[in-house]
Amino acid sequence: MSSITVDRLTKVYPVAVKEAGFKGTVTHFFKRTYRQVKAVQDVSFHIEPGEVVGFLGATGAGKTTTLKMLTGLIHPSSGKVTVAGHVPFERRSSFLQKITLVMGQKQQLIWDLPAADSLRINAAVYGISDRTLKARIGELSEMLSLEGKLTQPVRKLSLGERMKCELLAALLHEPQVLFLDEPTLGLDVNAQVSVREFLKEYNAQYKATVLLTSHYMADITALCERVLMIHQGQLIYDGSLDGLVDRFSPCREVKVEFNRTYTESELSAYGYVQEVEKQSVRFLVQQEDLTQAIARILAELQVVDLAVSDPPIEEVIGRVFQAGAVI
Repeated sequence: MSSITVDRLTKVYPVAVKEAGFKGTVTHFFKRTYRQVKAVQDVSFHIEPGEVVGFLGATGAGKTTTLKMLTGLIHPSSGKVTVAGHVPFERRSSFLQKITLVMGQKQQLIWDLPAADSLRINAAVYGISDRTLKARIGELSEMLSLEGKLTQPVRKLSLGERMKCELLAALLHEPQVLFLDEPTLGLDVNAQVSVREFLKEYNAQYKATVLLTSHYMADITALCERVLMIHQGQLIYDGSLDGLVDRFSPCREVKVEFNRTYTESELSAYGYVQEVEKQSVRFLVQQEDLTQAIARILAELQVVDLAVSDPPIEEVIGRVFQAGAVI
């Protein structure tokens, strides 16, 4: 059975419309008119137990609204959804025991108290025994490198340490399904890497299902083989990350360093010239022309070094959002 099943999920918000000026204000006060805004439209997908899936979309695309419906925080306008065998918006205690939601811009820890005190409160909420709590904190704090940090007031921890404590608190009850909304938001590079490594290790050890949203593509490429893409409330792609690159970016990037300087007109015969910096050049070459182009460059130009790679994933994702569809 799928860990998460979503079938034609839709959320429509009524938004009040108000005309400008005093007359508009008075009319709005006594008789309001509304327009319907579709935040999420007919979204369907399945996620199997143990999968780590990236959920991508521009700001306002409907990612957080979808996550809130999956966790039961808001009721869908139509459609069906089950998570870990439960209907989320019924908010049964057996369902809440199986999920967790971590939002990078929100915190659940009490600011002025040590994280350990908040963890004891969470344990009481979830009915976790003292013995289990001690073992669980010991295991997770070691995985997160938090030894010695849990007795400090939360306000005295660094942003990265606070995020790790938030993750520990969210995973204290050993949930089966993790909903992570921007878990590395605002963290420095080292803290981001640390959180990614922890999530990868946690998934491997506990086989937890993870649905992850992030604007940092490094999070997605490090953790997710499969991605869902949402645009203006509609799901436009469900498949592998590699498949998306192959499908939407049929070009490869060729970086060449020469032992002399060439003009852009001289180089244009070998591919689309993206950038020329002294003796280093970046080309975009159609995949079907790649072998021939490289052979010509090596035979006809004075090459010092050459490397072929996929275009940056950020560029590929950006093109998909600009197009609004995957064709």
